Amino acid sequence: MHRMAFVLIVVLTAWLAACGLAEADATGPRLPAIVAHRGGTADYPENTLRAIDGALRNGADRIWLTVQLSADGVPVLYRPANLKALTPESGPVSSRTAVELTRINAGWNFRKTLPSGEVIFPYRVDPTPIPTLDAALALIPPDIPVILDMKALPAEPQAAAVAAVLTTRHAWPRVLIYSTDATYQKAFAAYPLARLFESRDATRGRLLDVALSGQCDAPANGVWTGFEWQRDMQVTESFTLGEARTPVKAKLWTRTALACLDTNGPAHTVAFAVNNVGDYHDAACLGIEAVLVDSPRAAREWRSQAAAPLDCSAVARGREAVAH
Repeated sequence: MHRMAFVLIVVLTAWLAACGLAEADATGPRLPAIVAHRGGTADYPENTLRAIDGALRNGADRIWLTVQLSADGVPVLYRPANLKALTPESGPVSSRTAVELTRINAGWNFRKTLPSGEVIFPYRVDPTPIPTLDAALALIPPDIPVILDMKALPAEPQAAAVAAVLTTRHAWPRVLIYSTDATYQKAFAAYPLARLFESRDATRGRLLDVALSGQCDAPANGVWTGFEWQRDMQVTESFTLGEARTPVKAKLWTRTALACLDTNGPAHTVAFAVNNVGDYHDAACLGIEAVLVDSPRAAREWRSQAAAPLDCSAVARGREAVAH
């Protein structure tokens, strides 16, 4: 190879690495892992065994599931506060036993729009019930990581019930625990094998510190963090005579934020609500580890489109514009 060309390649590779646009081997950014949100809520009825099976067939790398407790203390998969949101029944999940819940059709309100524009409800004639956590773990291969989103309060009874299932299934090594409620951090502290995301409040605070003040509150090495790729937020400023509020569509995942999270060693980063190919590519260019998607079926296509080296120059220019 001509010496000048070799020098140019070395310089270009070093510049890309410095900008976070290339791996050390210059093969381009590592593509984020695909995490199936509630098993893939856009493809199948959420948090059902059918959704989980579909996500696995569509190549999801990890499965995100939402957990509540039945009246008899069994962890089941369901997200909304009321059964009416997804099923033909009504009332809280905690008002029914596990056996009763597994007879309720969780796909009742799942709709599909046909090419003709007609809206249909396919699972009203082909029911798919609310499953138990135990049944879900039995279906998911041991090499597929699972993220459990805790939804019910108080936290202690649900933590104890989930811990019992994970112990029986020998599933602690492949499960991570997440919740928007920080009391779950304390509840699972009693279980040495539990692997937890840091609290949402802590992650939001770190990202906002970087974005608004340029300060870095670095977490411990290897912390698990999760936050929306883009989030509608409100900035409130207080005055002597009142306050002013400004809505903002915040994008808090930036190179600077990721560098802050990695200060004490590599952090694990999961960007929530990445639901189009453009955002997936941008997340890859920033170095996000994993993205939470509603449609694993669509994400499979994004990944195939990103098989070639990504052009991250537009992402870099956009971040520089924000910085200036």
